[in-house]
Amino acid sequence: MRNREKTKRQSLPQTIVVIILLGVGASVVILLQSKNSTIHMSTFSRVSVGQPAPEFTLSRIDGQPVSLADYRGKVILLNIWATWCPPCIDEMPSMEKLHQTMAGEPFIILAVSVDTSGAKTVAPFIKKHQLTFTTLIDEQGSIQKQYQTTGVPESFIIDKKGVIVEKVIGPADWASPQVIDYFQKLARSSGST
Repeated sequence: MRNREKTKRQSLPQTIVVIILLGVGASVVILLQSKNSTIHMSTFSRVSVGQPAPEFTLSRIDGQPVSLADYRGKVILLNIWATWCPPCIDEMPSMEKLHQTMAGEPFIILAVSVDTSGAKTVAPFIKKHQLTFTTLIDEQGSIQKQYQTTGVPESFIIDKKGVIVEKVIGPADWASPQVIDYFQKLARSSGST
């Protein structure tokens, strides 16, 4: 009998803590959904396959602004990466090969570097690795928040209508025959897949 009473006394504080945490969690959700809140959960729409790709404008290494909308009508491989990321570095040669193979097709690679030091780090990297695809700079990492990435590299394949058709987490062999065939079919199609 004493053991039961002792167990009840020990579990009571745990139950109270759980109830308090649930109440705090519910309050936070209500606060975020309230009209007077400066942060609304609805502003964080899910980025997923089948949804329009979020628009952005970033600068190339030379400082020229580039918007995602500039490439409507082309298939886009949006790759989010960093120079300090070994898997990102590993996939760069296959991205360059894909870029070269797809020359003349309605296709572009937009490789967005999230290096906080910007072009002063990225430009020498691009030159050293002889990369010719379009590289954009995002020193603040806003693209990671906008596309809800969990790390680097992460890639999004966007069709001619601006819809995300694939999301790839981690590095990929972008020059494999299957991948090249996929991009060629997508680029030659009239729109969404």
